[in-house]
Amino acid sequence: MQVTLTNQALNAVDVDALFLLQFEADGRPATPSYGALRAANAEWLNDVETSGEAAGKLFETTVLHRPQGFAAKRIVLAGAGKAAKFDSSTLRRLIGAAVRKAKSNGAARLAFSLDEAFATPEFVSAAAEGFHLGNYELDTHKSKKDERTEITGFHVVVAGKPDHLQEAFFQGNVIGEAQNFTRFLANEPGNLLTPPVLVQRIQEMAASVNGLDVEILDQAQMAKLGMGSLLGVAQGSPHPGFLAIVRYKPAAPASPDHLALVGKAVTFDTGGVSIKPADGMEKMKYDMAGGAAVLGAMRALAHLKPAIPVSAFIPIVENAVGGNSQRPGDIVTSLSGRTIEVLNTDAEGRLILVDAIEYAKRQGVTHMVDVATLTGAIVVALGHIHVGLFSNNDAFRQQVQASAARQGEKMWHMPLDDEYREYLKSPFADIGNIGGRWGGAITAAYFLKEWAGDTPWVHLDIAGTGWLDDNKPYMPKGPSGVCVRTFVDLALNWK
Repeated sequence: MQVTLTNQALNAVDVDALFLLQFEADGRPATPSYGALRAANAEWLNDVETSGEAAGKLFETTVLHRPQGFAAKRIVLAGAGKAAKFDSSTLRRLIGAAVRKAKSNGAARLAFSLDEAFATPEFVSAAAEGFHLGNYELDTHKSKKDERTEITGFHVVVAGKPDHLQEAFFQGNVIGEAQNFTRFLANEPGNLLTPPVLVQRIQEMAASVNGLDVEILDQAQMAKLGMGSLLGVAQGSPHPGFLAIVRYKPAAPASPDHLALVGKAVTFDTGGVSIKPADGMEKMKYDMAGGAAVLGAMRALAHLKPAIPVSAFIPIVENAVGGNSQRPGDIVTSLSGRTIEVLNTDAEGRLILVDAIEYAKRQGVTHMVDVATLTGAIVVALGHIHVGLFSNNDAFRQQVQASAARQGEKMWHMPLDDEYREYLKSPFADIGNIGGRWGGAITAAYFLKEWAGDTPWVHLDIAGTGWLDDNKPYMPKGPSGVCVRTFVDLALNWK
């Protein structure tokens, strides 16, 4: 499949469908591509505009078959919404929607025109990402695939010579493919993606790119180190637990800083003895979406070569119900030496993360971001729109938020006042693993903060954003791959 950036004249672009941006009439910019369509097909364009058939609403499409003056078989007006609100994030979603629409309408060769105002690195990168995100399907395990056209070519058409944009276009392709890798992992069912299989996938991924080193700590090594918190979660499963470390180191680091990405990877979460309700439990295959996001980011960074060292720490377990499962009331000793009273075995993500966080600190990292499908409470607070963001360091928090904003990933800063520590008191251990009914997302984050200590740290709770419950115009129901773009941006724009 060809995915290219070209400066070919619009009327000479020979594809099944050529997409042109159409903004809403109020404030519609005079874009050259739209003007060229009007010049050659004025009657048709005037008809669809005045009738309201083509109003430029976001994700709306209007098709002109065999347009006059164009080599393309179809011109498709792609509704871009209000011009004042149009940004690279909107373009990413719009192209994803355009690709999905084309596949359902039998178009295999596609082109998307970006007028000069949008022929920038930011928009070009988003265009490539949008194509990959929209083109990816989650029907891996269907014996009979859904009927749709396979895309054989996608071309982004820009004015002028695109040489200065090729690097950004390459970056967009890399990030889009990495986000799809994350989505693939998070969609694998628990019987096929057990902890040992995920370890194998990590090793295969690292071997397929240049610049990543992998270390795997098995149960014996973790026991010797004293990772009782992680191992307590793993003990109920027939599959052993692991801590995977994936390292990237630039040839000539531009900074003494060392970024850690810590991702929760519970390959399936029954809740353990504190078992989850049956309704919706099948989605708990995505309880490793945080670890998958970290792995997708590392895959991209191996290609894009940031100037700082980045290490990923992925604690991998299955939280199962078995004769040797951890019980409510058990007390475990973490790698740091702190003891934890396990009040609820379904609050397992924080238990595996703290040993990974402590281990990362011992490896000399200077900044940490952890990402996890950690709490249902964050979904109650923020719905499926924002990632919950918690931090112990305002400067680092702002840096992460700036990356998220550039990448169109919505994150909301949540509180971590010291008073929340009272909720986690235990009469029998140093800390309890839950804090009661109130402020559940906050107390979970505060639990992790206890281990982050003075290291600049950000916690991202993606329980509400890591999975789409419904089809979107730009992406099907299933894993979203959220945070991959933010992590890559953070490393590439380190300061």
